[in-house]
Amino acid sequence: MTSRALLRSAALASLLVIGGTLTACAPSGADATDASGSEVDAATATSAEDFGGLEGLIAAAQAEGELNVIALPETWANYGEIIAGFEDEYGITVNSASPDASSAEEIQAAENLAGQDTAPDVFDLGTAVALENTDMFAAYKVETWDDIPDENKHPDGLWVNNYSGIMSIGYDSDTLPEPTSLEDLAGAEYRGAVALNGDPTQAGAAFAAVGWISALNGGGVDDFGPGIDFVGDLRQAGNLLTLDPTPATIASGETPAVFDWSFNNVAAAADKPSWKTTVLPGAAYVSFYNEAINTDAPHPAAARLWQEWIFSDEAQALFLEANAVPVRVDALAAAGSADETLIEEATFGTDSSDWISPDEAQTEAANAVLTERWAATIQ
Repeated sequence: MTSRALLRSAALASLLVIGGTLTACAPSGADATDASGSEVDAATATSAEDFGGLEGLIAAAQAEGELNVIALPETWANYGEIIAGFEDEYGITVNSASPDASSAEEIQAAENLAGQDTAPDVFDLGTAVALENTDMFAAYKVETWDDIPDENKHPDGLWVNNYSGIMSIGYDSDTLPEPTSLEDLAGAEYRGAVALNGDPTQAGAAFAAVGWISALNGGGVDDFGPGIDFVGDLRQAGNLLTLDPTPATIASGETPAVFDWSFNNVAAAADKPSWKTTVLPGAAYVSFYNEAINTDAPHPAAARLWQEWIFSDEAQALFLEANAVPVRVDALAAAGSADETLIEEATFGTDSSDWISPDEAQTEAANAVLTERWAATIQ
């Protein structure tokens, strides 16, 4: 769990069936030219073919030599290993700024730093924020574009789903029994113990938690009323904590039960061995984050190479190693490119047929209800 989750926005969900992997490296410092030898405008390139192919894109990115990322904590979905892998594979330095920033703060940073070398090249965003800022994204289609289902991408490549988790409950098994239903969390044993990871009007993890609770209580992905009502009941019973959970609050026992993405809850056990993660019976809430390129990226070729890397077998498998669900999990399984045990652990034994998540219109409808009702619910 990281503080980045406190201000994340909700993301779309669906599996991708997609193949392929990145290969080849070009000499460092190569000119950004296409196959004919003419200069390439990386800032307007919409695919690797604009560089004459992937090798040309690699050469152009290595000529830039750097990539600026933002809001990517090393412990969030294994981004530390993913960044290191990119650096090792291509010899490009990754500058990681404000790892605990929110999705909204990523956009703010891009606006504040526009035209400067320190502006972010790429974004990792929740859907609510992404949909509000598509005019800031550069269109780009990775080499495996044709294999990505339409529901997992903007038609022009302004954003593409990349990874998710299963919405879960983490709990301190030394002080609390394992919850087997939502009703358990409303009982006296959980007095002053239950926390959401942030404000659902701003945070993807908290948004998903309310959505999951709603689904378990008979609501829909665009009908968050039952979820808001249940959280209100927790508040009235004295069971809801308004303290934002962090690894420190979990380790200290200040937040003994937390609704959060499975990869965050599983990671928390590293510092607190008694911390367990469970997924309640019923609908499984899965919600993917979005990868996008800053249209004002100071390193436009490196930004596009980063996209190719994120959707490669290597990087998608690295998400999986951190119990995050890579958007290409079905393809990895079909190709034998990932350990089946890791897939089982990351998905908590759920199947895509069990997964639910709001689409664009449903996200907007759910946000409207949250905006109207949430503040009064937690007062």
